[in-house]
Amino acid sequence: MIIIYTGDGKGKTTAAIGTCFRAMGYGWKVAMVQFMKGTWHYGELDTVNRLSDLMEIIPMGKGFYKILDDSATEEEHMEAAENAFSSALGKIHSGSYRLIVLDEVLVAVQTGLLDEAKVLEGLRSIPENVHVILTGRGATDSLKDMADLVTEMCEIKHPFQKGIMAVEGIDF
Repeated sequence: MIIIYTGDGKGKTTAAIGTCFRAMGYGWKVAMVQFMKGTWHYGELDTVNRLSDLMEIIPMGKGFYKILDDSATEEEHMEAAENAFSSALGKIHSGSYRLIVLDEVLVAVQTGLLDEAKVLEGLRSIPENVHVILTGRGATDSLKDMADLVTEMCEIKHPFQKGIMAVEGIDF
């Protein structure tokens, strides 16, 4: 299965982690490769370290691209995205994992940090017993067409609109 969680609403990574927890309940080994996240500390990193030897989260990004506190160059972001994708493909073909999440890979494609054709080619080579989840805003039509399941998160209301910043334990 190829699953996509996309859209401008919150909950894409959270939905992917929920699926990971379900898979771990059946003893599956799971990996999450994070494409944009990498400079902030997220609570899910600590949770996985405390609760499971079945899941690993690998932050490989240089942080959010062209927003917030981004200080990395475009070249650094591109190199990080390429490295993250290579790492993800390695895990997909390793025979060790049943589920791999490519967290925020859709943003890497949308912003041009990662070539869509390369991602499509990589997804075509997924072994039969491996499932992959792609998250992030802006899923392309080609990626949605390839996927078996696509869910779009739609923002209705967000605390940021009232000036409320990200809340530890809820947002990160």
